[in-house]
Amino acid sequence: MIEELRIRDLGVIAEATLELGPGFTAITGETGAGKTMVVTALGLLMGERADSGAVRSGAEAARVGGLVRTADAEVSELVEDAGGVVEEGDLVITRTVSSEGRSRASIGGASAPVGTLGRLAERLFTVHGQSEQLRLRSGAAQREMLDRFGGGELQRVLAEYRTLHASRRALAEELAELIDARDQRAHEAARLRGELEEIAAVDPQPGEELELQQQIERLSNLEDLRAASSEALRALSNDSDDPFAADAISLVDSAQRALERVAAVDPRLAAVAEQLQDVGIRLSDAVRSLSGYAGDLDQDGPAELARANERLAALNGLMRSYGSDTRAVIAHSAAGVVRLTELDGDDARIGALEAREQAAAEGERALAASLTLLRTAAAAELSEQVTVELRELALPDARFVAAVEPAELGRHGADEVSLLLQPHSGAEPRPLAKGASGGELSRVMLALEVVVAATDPVPTFVFDEVDAGVGGAAAIEIGRRLARLARSSQVIVVTHLAQVAAFANNHLQVVKDSAGGFTQSSCRRLHGADRIAEMARLLSGLERSQSALEHAAELLEMGKSA
Repeated sequence: MIEELRIRDLGVIAEATLELGPGFTAITGETGAGKTMVVTALGLLMGERADSGAVRSGAEAARVGGLVRTADAEVSELVEDAGGVVEEGDLVITRTVSSEGRSRASIGGASAPVGTLGRLAERLFTVHGQSEQLRLRSGAAQREMLDRFGGGELQRVLAEYRTLHASRRALAEELAELIDARDQRAHEAARLRGELEEIAAVDPQPGEELELQQQIERLSNLEDLRAASSEALRALSNDSDDPFAADAISLVDSAQRALERVAAVDPRLAAVAEQLQDVGIRLSDAVRSLSGYAGDLDQDGPAELARANERLAALNGLMRSYGSDTRAVIAHSAAGVVRLTELDGDDARIGALEAREQAAAEGERALAASLTLLRTAAAAELSEQVTVELRELALPDARFVAAVEPAELGRHGADEVSLLLQPHSGAEPRPLAKGASGGELSRVMLALEVVVAATDPVPTFVFDEVDAGVGGAAAIEIGRRLARLARSSQVIVVTHLAQVAAFANNHLQVVKDSAGGFTQSSCRRLHGADRIAEMARLLSGLERSQSALEHAAELLEMGKSA
C-alpha cells in the first residue's frame, strides 16, 4: 500500500504531497490541472520508461518519491538483493528524471537499476488506464487474467508445467544439436582414431628424443671416440712387448713398492704408499671401464646410427603434428582417447536423450491437459461472476464469456484463452478487441478486477479514468465496485465523475494556479464543504450552484452507506 506520494517538477505539478493511505482514494481536478501526472508519477515508481518531456519547464529534473507499506517477503527479498532495506514494513522508493533524459532510481535507500522497480511493481501495483485497456485486448493478457482467477491450484500446475516445458525444450535442443552434428562428430572420431594409431605405431617415450640426439652425436663421431679411448688405454696399461714402454699403472706400482721398502724407517711414507695403492686400484677400474667402452664401440656402427636417425625422424614427424616434444605428443594422445570415448558414446547419448525427451513430453502433455481442465472450470466460473458484475454496472443484458480453445503446446500450455462480450441477448459474443466500446471495456475491466481480486488480491490498484465513456447509473455502480474492491486492496482512481468520487473515503484535488503567467499545480485533501463544492463542480461545472451542492451532498451520503 502506498502511504504517501511526493511529486516535484513533474508536468505542471511544481510540488505536491499526496497522502493516500488505505481504502479508496479519488483524485479529481480541472482539465489540465495535472491529474494524469499523478498516474505518471506512480508509473515512474513502477519502473516505466522515463520521458524528459514530463519535466516541468525550467526545472533541472523531476523527482518522485513514494512511501510504501508492505509485509510481502518477496518484496523484502528483492529490496535486500538491490542493497536496500525495508524498515519495519516501510519501503521508500524514489525516481529522478533529468531534463536531459537521464533517470535514476533508489530503493530502500540504495541506488538500483530501473528494472528492479519493474519487478517490485509486479508484486505491489496494478495500473489500469487506456494502455491497460488496450493490453486487455491481447490474448496473453486475457490468459493471465483467467490464470489469476484460477487460484493456487492452477498457479501450481502452471508453474510445474513451465518448469517441465523448459526442461523438455532444453533436452530437445541438446538432442537436435547432437543429431545435426552427428556427421561432423563422426569425421572428428575418424580423425582421432587415425592420430591415435599413428602415435601408437611409434610409441614415443617421455624425453626419448633427447636420448636419441645424444646417441646420434656419439655414433657420428665413432672413430674419434675409438682412437681416444685406445690412446687412453695405452697410457694407463700398456700391453706391448716394448721393455721401455711405461704406463700409468706400472709407474704407480713401482712408486708404491719403492716406498714400501723404506716405510719401516719413516712411517709417514707408509701412508703415502697406501695412497698410491688406492690410486692403482682406481686406475685399474678406469682401465676396465675403458675396455668395456671400447668393446661397445666395436659393436656399434653404421647400422645402429641408421636406426637411431630413423627413430628420431619418426618422433620428429609426430612432434611436428601433435606437440613440441614427446611429452606433448603423449598428452595429445591421452586427450584424444578421452574425446574419442565421448564421441563413440554419441549413439548411447542420443538414445538416452530421446528417452528422456519422450518422458518429459508425456509429462508435459499430461500437465497441459490438467491445465486445460482447471482453466475450463475457472472460465465457467469467471464468466458467471463477471456477467453478474456487468449487470450491476448498468449492462443488464450483457453476458461475459471466457472461452478456452485448443492451441499448440507452448510455454503457457495448450490453451488459447479469449474473453468475449455479448452486449445483449440475440447477439453473438465477440472478442473484447472487436466487440466492446470504450465504456464497455472500462466496465469489463473493472468487473474482472473485482472478481479476480477475490482469489488473487493485489496490494494497490491504480485506475486512470476507469469511468471513461460512462455516466449516470453506470458511474454510480462503478463507484460501488471500486469501494468494494477497496475493502481488500488500496484503490487509487483518477476520475472526472462525482458519482465515482462519492464512494471514496479519501478525496484529493489537484489544484491549478496560473498566477504570474505560469501554470503550476499542487494537491490538497478535501473535507466537508470543500469536498461538497468539488463534487458540485464535477456535477455541473459550478461550485456554488445550490442544486449541484444539494445533489453533491446526496451523493456523498449515498457513498457513505455503500
